[in-house]
Amino acid sequence: MGYYSTKKLPLYPIAKKYTLCDNFFQSVFGGSYFNHVYLISAAVPLWPNAPGSMIAKLDDKGRMIKDGTVTPDGYVVNHIHSRNRPYPPKSDTSELLPSQTMPTIGDRLSEKGISWAWYSEGWDDAVAGRKNNFAYNHEPFLYFANYEEGTAGREHMKDQNDFIKAAQEGALPAISFVKPGGGNDEHPGGSDVYSSEQLAVKLINAVLDGPNAKDALVILTYDEFGGFFDHVPPPVIDRWGPGSRIPAIIIGPFAKKGNVDHTQYETVSILSFIEHRWGIAPLAERDKNANPFRNALTFK
Repeated sequence: MGYYSTKKLPLYPIAKKYTLCDNFFQSVFGGSYFNHVYLISAAVPLWPNAPGSMIAKLDDKGRMIKDGTVTPDGYVVNHIHSRNRPYPPKSDTSELLPSQTMPTIGDRLSEKGISWAWYSEGWDDAVAGRKNNFAYNHEPFLYFANYEEGTAGREHMKDQNDFIKAAQEGALPAISFVKPGGGNDEHPGGSDVYSSEQLAVKLINAVLDGPNAKDALVILTYDEFGGFFDHVPPPVIDRWGPGSRIPAIIIGPFAKKGNVDHTQYETVSILSFIEHRWGIAPLAERDKNANPFRNALTFK
């Protein structure tokens, strides 16, 4: 962000007013698909019988000689779309990831009767087959069997417009995930920073100016690192990450005011917070051990 005059960015007043986390990392080495799926499952998708053309190749010393979507031991770590609809038109379905069955935070919330939804810009258009800016690989629940067409889980997948309406009416579920579409998500080379941040501010203010504001917590972060360099090396936890440092802002009445938090957090700190707040067992070791924003929050 050194290329921009930071004080002119739409998110600057929000970052200054609440808590900016400057030691927050994407949970896994990888791109949008991988980090989105990890956000909701703290797990790595598997495809043991993937087509040979999609599998990375290593030499006898373990060095990669051919990149691929799937690791030699069957983990799906690079860009891929789900075999579940909607997927991009004219996709080669033999190269789409079959449904995954490991548990997600959505499953755990539903088991406890806790309301939740994943809101995406362009979802309604994508389902209807209309041209849109829906980001197919940013819709993590699509990769799981419990959210295929015709399942009960499908009702939790909604359009970004539904989020704005619910926020304005004070009808938000207990947990909302909100994902802007392509062109509005600050993606390098595909979106403008300023207009994308304007949308982020609109989404945040829909909550803060709405009836749910008094007991809301908003976490703004990114799926992955989008810059050119960072002087802070990521910590070493396991094979998958964490990856590079990413921005994060903790917003709302429970966030510390005018605060910069140097505590180490990662993407699945979001899972950890949800699990601590609603008494849900961790999905895996990574979310079990992730800090749930303890130093960013204050409670009366």
